[in-house]
Amino acid sequence: MPKTLVSVPSFTAGQLSPRMEGRTDFQKYFSAGTSIKNFIVQPHGPVARRPGTYFVSEVKDSSKDTRLIPFSFSTTQTYILEFGNQYIRFYKDSGQITSGGSAYEISSPYLEAELFDIKFAQSADVMYICHENHTVRKLSRTGHTSWSLTEVDFTDGPYLDSNISTTTLTTTHHTVGTGRTLTASSNIFVSTDVGRLVRFRDGYGKITGYTSATVVTWQVLKDTGSASASTNWSLGAFSDTTGHPKCVSFFEQRLVFAGTTDQPQTLFFSQSGDYENMDDGLSGSVTDSSAMVYTIASNQVNAITSIKATRTLIVMTTGGEFTVTSGATEDPVTPTNLNIRKQSSYGSAGVDALSIGNTTIFLQRAKRKIRELAYNFDSDGYIAPDLTILSENITLSGLIQIDYQQEPYSVVWGVRTDGKLVGMTYNRIQDVVAWHEHDFGGTNAKCKSVAVIDIDTSEDQVWVIVERTINGATKKYVEYLTPSDFNSNIEEFHYVDSGLAYNGSATTTLTGLDHLEGETVKIIANGATHPDKIVSSGSITLDRSVTNAKVGLGYNSILKTMRLDDGAGITDQTKTKRIYDVTVRFFETVGAKVGPDEDNLDIIPFRDSSAAMTAPVPLFTGDKETEFPSDYGTNGFVVVKQDQPLPTTILAIYARLEIYDT
Repeated sequence: MPKTLVSVPSFTAGQLSPRMEGRTDFQKYFSAGTSIKNFIVQPHGPVARRPGTYFVSEVKDSSKDTRLIPFSFSTTQTYILEFGNQYIRFYKDSGQITSGGSAYEISSPYLEAELFDIKFAQSADVMYICHENHTVRKLSRTGHTSWSLTEVDFTDGPYLDSNISTTTLTTTHHTVGTGRTLTASSNIFVSTDVGRLVRFRDGYGKITGYTSATVVTWQVLKDTGSASASTNWSLGAFSDTTGHPKCVSFFEQRLVFAGTTDQPQTLFFSQSGDYENMDDGLSGSVTDSSAMVYTIASNQVNAITSIKATRTLIVMTTGGEFTVTSGATEDPVTPTNLNIRKQSSYGSAGVDALSIGNTTIFLQRAKRKIRELAYNFDSDGYIAPDLTILSENITLSGLIQIDYQQEPYSVVWGVRTDGKLVGMTYNRIQDVVAWHEHDFGGTNAKCKSVAVIDIDTSEDQVWVIVERTINGATKKYVEYLTPSDFNSNIEEFHYVDSGLAYNGSATTTLTGLDHLEGETVKIIANGATHPDKIVSSGSITLDRSVTNAKVGLGYNSILKTMRLDDGAGITDQTKTKRIYDVTVRFFETVGAKVGPDEDNLDIIPFRDSSAAMTAPVPLFTGDKETEFPSDYGTNGFVVVKQDQPLPTTILAIYARLEIYDT
């Protein structure tokens, strides 16, 4: 009976679809797994255990959906914003901002059902926020506990097309001031026009009160030159009547809005360098810096769902993807050279797209496929390959939110509709597109939102909202993933979820665990595992005193290989075989189990028999060889599992097989 050595030298293909289990003709088969759960694929090959999460706070109302949004002024001034039902709360430096002992918050107009449709764009200390049901807002920060959310007061526009009917407008006063009356010769006004701009003759103003379909009160903001009747007028494009823009982005020193209810295919560009000035110059003279309004021409209505600036302005619609350029590579867009070209016809789901380098990552219309829109020099155009093609099952339930963690491993994170967090390690230059899936410790745990901020460290910080059943009640907690790099220090790693850390004088009582009341928790005490405890009255009593501890909910990390095959050209897939010995190459690891499936696992020893059970096991780097509890069969899987709150990084797996060759 011949024997052979089969190696899995890396995992850069990530978790593959079950539909790929017979594709031994595909090179990525040999650097993939059928399951990569709570492991993060590193772009250079290994899989490392997902770090645990640190508990920060419960959301304001755990019975309602809540969304996290990042706010980054600089790497030293970054915030996470908790958007809930008509409020915003704030987090900074890994904690919640408080004022007077309570969570600091401000009111907002956004309802629970609208939160995941919000689009935003930030410049310095100001974030512009869009939703088609509300006037454009800007969130401004002047201090950690000094935030304001105000309506944007646009200068002169934007407007609908100029009036071409015989209807005239007349105003009681043409000079700047309030309390003026604007009268139409036919019915054109509705009550939802309050707050809407009107351009009349050479000036403009804002409707402040509604009297009838022909009479409104308005504030003249620029002298109209005459008060007499004229057909020279136009109504504002943004209003409660026509809807407000649903998308926003900065592009070439302009602020760009897109997609109102009545104009779903229209883009609105501010003046260059003056973000809130929408004067298009049509009432005077048009210059290169004038504002612009441009409607995408197409055979069917393709509503704009997202806009992102990369090397060009990328416009995503329900029916395809477009680029906005000047037509010349080096020239900025102006009213006289703006070009919009369709690049692909996949359609976008409306979830905020991501700009990664010169590519745009977006979610396709059905919310199951993530595509990479990038310029291709060979075709002299944009292409949008499917990044889920090899792992379509991992996003099958659909995604509701995505964000990007650049450091340390370049990972796109996504929240599935069923509450699973999925990750895609993405390094296109090295041809790494590797999916992995994650769940969180606790009963009925579901991820509800994810956001990433760039802090002044070597790692971007990933924040999540996790819903769990705690002591019989549904709770939603704001948490963040702890650093992956624990500096080879056994007292720094954190592999528990919704956890807290203790550093101080020796004690056997750990308090402050009210958020885990009634739950069984995992414990690392001075770098060593400790028997589980149940939280009672917000505290636990340890079996031994500690000066350093991590306490939280446990979770399992599982790696399952593809069916082993030597890849030598003649497949071993259907042959009867037995794996009799496995070597796992680890990096800075303590503890693991290995076997043919999750029900048959042997513990790999890491602790020396002479070491005290209360002492931490040193981090191990190297090979661990172990006999394999396997019978003859045709499958040939290797499963590695870590169920202790300890680090595990797998560099490679080497399996020795006996093959019954007939």
